[in-house]
Amino acid sequence: MKTEIKGKVWKFRDSIDTDVIIPGRYLRTFSLDELASHVMEGENPEFAKNVQQGDVIVAGWNFGCGSSREQAPVALKHAGVDAIVAKSFARIFYRNAINVGLPVIVADMDAEEGEELNINLAEGTIQNISTGKSYTIQPFHDFMLGILKNGGLVKHHLKKKNI
Repeated sequence: MKTEIKGKVWKFRDSIDTDVIIPGRYLRTFSLDELASHVMEGENPEFAKNVQQGDVIVAGWNFGCGSSREQAPVALKHAGVDAIVAKSFARIFYRNAINVGLPVIVADMDAEEGEELNINLAEGTIQNISTGKSYTIQPFHDFMLGILKNGGLVKHHLKKKNI
C-alpha cells in the first residue's frame, strides 16, 4: 500500500450496502478471484471486468451499510480498488476496510466516472487531475498509515511482533 494513490474513478450512489458490493450467494467460496469477479455486479455489471489495479471508488453517503461481512472490502481490494472516497461510511465497513488494508476516505467531493484522482493520504489532499479541482481531507495518522502499508491489521501486528 502506498500513501499516494492515482487512479480512475468509478462513481456509485448513496447507501451502497454490502450485499450490493458482494451478493450473499457468492459468500460460499474462499476464492478471492471468485469474489472479485462478482464485486458490484448488481450495481454495475461491467465493474468487475473493467476495474483496474489502482482505481478509486467515489460514492455518496453511507457506503458499506448492511451486514458486517468482511468479504465486501476484501473483494473490492482484490478486484483492484486502491481506495474508496465517500461522504460517509458505515462504521463496521470502515473498520473492516482498514483491517484488510483498503484506504477509506471521508470527503464531500464530486468526481465523474472515468476522471483521474491523485490522493495523498499522508498530506490529506485529493487532486482531481481531470478537472484541476483540489480537496482537503483529514490526513491519515502514522498508525493508520502503518496498518495500510503493512497490508492490514493482522499483517501489521505480526510485523510489529517480528513474526
